[in-house]
Amino acid sequence: MIVTVTLNTAIDKTLSVPNFRLGRRHRTVEQTTMPGGKGVNVARVLKTLGAPVIATGLAGGATGTRIVDQLTQLSVLSDFVRIGEESRTNTAVIDPTTGEQTEINERGPKVTPHEVELFVDKLLYLAKGASVCVFAGSLPRDVDTDIYAFLIRELRRLNVTTVVDTDGDPMRRAVRSEPNIVSPNVLEAEELVGHEFNDDEDRTYAVGEICELGAREAIMTMTDGCFARMLPGDGSSEPSLYRVRVRGGAIEPRATVGSGDAFLAGFVASRYLGKSVEDSLAFGVACGAESTQHLGAGLVDPERVERLLGEIEVERPTVVS
Repeated sequence: MIVTVTLNTAIDKTLSVPNFRLGRRHRTVEQTTMPGGKGVNVARVLKTLGAPVIATGLAGGATGTRIVDQLTQLSVLSDFVRIGEESRTNTAVIDPTTGEQTEINERGPKVTPHEVELFVDKLLYLAKGASVCVFAGSLPRDVDTDIYAFLIRELRRLNVTTVVDTDGDPMRRAVRSEPNIVSPNVLEAEELVGHEFNDDEDRTYAVGEICELGAREAIMTMTDGCFARMLPGDGSSEPSLYRVRVRGGAIEPRATVGSGDAFLAGFVASRYLGKSVEDSLAFGVACGAESTQHLGAGLVDPERVERLLGEIEVERPTVVS
């Protein structure tokens, strides 16, 4: 079983608005509303791919009820701790004429120490039947930024593989707790290591820097794929570097909201089935790329993902010392 953790759940609205301009009145030509937060998006894709998954986290108020009900309608198993304050609503506006997207994410509810304790107890219970746990997304208000780090250490005692996709102080603390895999995007990775990346050599070196901070493996997602530093599956200790991307011109993105979540779900699903590192990274990139064809996060077409695998390039770069 794979568990996904979303502490700052949301209802995600994605609006398609041609010629979007600030300060003007617009009408949408298309829109979607679905349960969200990064971990929820990952869970939805895992379910679509046929992987066994249960989504957990915090959900509050009528919005929280709507999140749980919609996941149930999608046949995604969930077990959330209900909190007193209302879960948030996020809005993404996509201009189909330019491809630009604007995201407005609410801060989220305040969470009490007792509600956090209830969640910790629930996760440790669910983890007894899990082999992988994905921690994804931001934290709601008043939640200790060390919570991911604490839970990673707790799950290590249960031999559960931990995967982290967050940013800022929660990510820095999580990395120091030695998770199995971290998966930031480029901006999150730059913030984590403390400097900007100027070229592919910098990006290749950066995934090694992230591992030096504590992560066993690191994947940095890009608009066209990822850079990764991964351990081999044959039991040897020497890590390998990868650059995986969609062949240029293979696909034209429609909306990129949630593509990193789709990538992570595809990668985790493939690794869960025991596939090789190369195959898992390629499958993740194919899922992330295919998801850009849909309006709304956490949506993929498995048949199109399989067809897109033939357009994925896997390279093994080297870093010059």
